[in-house]
Amino acid sequence: MMGLVSTLGAQAPPRVPRSFTLPQAIEYADQHYPSVRAALERIRAAQGQIDLARTNYLPGASLLWQSNRATANNIYGQLLPQGVIPPISGPVLPTTSGRSVWGSAGGVLFSWEPFDFGYRRAAVNVARSGERVARSEADLTRLDVEIVAAEACLALVASEQAARAAQANVSRWEVFDKSVHVLVDNELRPGADASRADAELAVARTRLIQAQTAEKAGRAALADILALAGTAVEVDSGQMLASSPPEDIPAIPVAAHPAAATERARVEEFKAQKEALDRSYVPRFFTQAAVSGRGSGANPNGTDASGLNGLGLERANYAAGVTVNFPVFDYFSNRAEKKIVDASERAEAARYDQTLQDLADQVEQARAALDGARQVAANTPVELAAARASETQARARYQAGLTTVVEVAESEGLLVQAEIDDSVARLNVWRGLANVAAAQGNLQPFVELLGKTTP
Repeated sequence: MMGLVSTLGAQAPPRVPRSFTLPQAIEYADQHYPSVRAALERIRAAQGQIDLARTNYLPGASLLWQSNRATANNIYGQLLPQGVIPPISGPVLPTTSGRSVWGSAGGVLFSWEPFDFGYRRAAVNVARSGERVARSEADLTRLDVEIVAAEACLALVASEQAARAAQANVSRWEVFDKSVHVLVDNELRPGADASRADAELAVARTRLIQAQTAEKAGRAALADILALAGTAVEVDSGQMLASSPPEDIPAIPVAAHPAAATERARVEEFKAQKEALDRSYVPRFFTQAAVSGRGSGANPNGTDASGLNGLGLERANYAAGVTVNFPVFDYFSNRAEKKIVDASERAEAARYDQTLQDLADQVEQARAALDGARQVAANTPVELAAARASETQARARYQAGLTTVVEVAESEGLLVQAEIDDSVARLNVWRGLANVAAAQGNLQPFVELLGKTTP
């Protein structure tokens, strides 16, 4: 059995990494992330509420059939409406008996409200406003997921660049460490230089391990955002690292942001609720028609019919008319509800104004960060060229015996930082563009810009 398990384990195919471009990752997360699917289901539920509100326009018809075995002891007098004591009809008999008889009843009641002073239309509008809120919230959820997916992709690419720079740093230190040991072994350099070179190599390897760990964590985070937890994922950075995009993100009004649209939809929802309350305190008119029949095994003279008498419908009736219902004292509760809705509407309107202010500020900050990222990206090539020249010169000076290993270590530190800065600087321009698009509430211009740049 153990051999069989080992054989099966050896034959299991390795997991194939899933590769995405940044636009593909955004689209995949948009389609598969659980919170997006949940938001879409809330839209469908809200659409069901609209259909439910529309059913109030339909007439109602109630069918009834009842068979019972009961006593027929009636009593004269009034009884307040309640739902505990069963009603009884017929004459009051001179004696009381514990005998029971069969009884039956059946009928149908048709009811329709021909007009309602606009209440049902207002109820449908309330349901429609709820559906608009659900759609706006779904758009906001989708935007949040797209932003997180884009940031996870960019963070993974940045961590990959840091790991590559750390690997290059380790490779340079390994070569340099060997050359230092050769010089020390030939007594051309003091033993302290070899110890310092060994220490710097160990530090470089530690930083490589940390960079690789961060890369693995970033890869796992991206897989989670793509609903592919446990699957190896890769990002094709395309031209993002080769050049900075020359174009900018076009300006979009902050009112079009899904967060602003959501707050605006909530304001409209409270307005619809207020209109429904205005239409609710009115008389309700119902046209009604009924057909019914009853049977009883109890005779008016106090005798009981034998057998199954009473199970059939012995007497039939029909009725048609109009019923008007007006709950007069609902005025006070209606007025209190209006106060609540009015206050809620004003609160949402204030939140909407605050949302517009916050979004405008976020756009300004994102554009300022983008400008700074472009300036840094223009400067890092100078930094990298100087760091490479400094590292080459420091190595040559050390080989010629004109400097110490400390200067080489400093130049190596500057070079690895310059390599990271240069690769990440261009990436930060793309990140700045993504942040501007996110602040404006639409990543599509950013995706289109990637499509123009990435082959």
